[in-house]
Amino acid sequence: MRKVLYLLGQLDDNDCEWLAKTGSLIRITDGTRLIEQGKRVEAMYIVIEGTLRVSTKKMGVIAKIGAGELVGEMSLVDSRPASASIDAEGDVALLKVPRDVLMEKVADDVGFSSRIHRAIAIFLADRMRSTMEFARDGENRPLDLDESEETPGEIDVEVLDRVHLAGARFDRVFRNLLNRSARP
Repeated sequence: MRKVLYLLGQLDDNDCEWLAKTGSLIRITDGTRLIEQGKRVEAMYIVIEGTLRVSTKKMGVIAKIGAGELVGEMSLVDSRPASASIDAEGDVALLKVPRDVLMEKVADDVGFSSRIHRAIAIFLADRMRSTMEFARDGENRPLDLDESEETPGEIDVEVLDRVHLAGARFDRVFRNLLNRSARP
């Protein structure tokens, strides 16, 4: 959850509302492939509920990610094909924001562009640190990026200032999106 808080903490309320309105809620079931290694990524996803497996052809399952994580965020930074495959582990709910629509918003709105790129940079830096911690452990098991428990001192103080706002945004915008879709 911490990582989406990085994203939402850097965005403002209008940005979050735009993501929720522009994106679409999708649900996938166990084993469904969301992203395939070597193929172009067509969207950025925010995991609202559930767990995804990250795997590569050479290494197999390398990580599991859960609610609050971003997937496909690297396609905003470059246009290279996916470096890993992403599959559902059980039922998963995601907010899908098409890459082309997101890139158009980035081109048209300098403030949004600055905020989302900063958020993704913070997100990727944290993911890299987690990967390096895993590598130092030397254990041969999938990296668990589903961070429901925080380790004291691991969140950057500058980012921590915005975490309470980000948590409220996640609940208000994305959880409400789930609730709206569940109504008959």
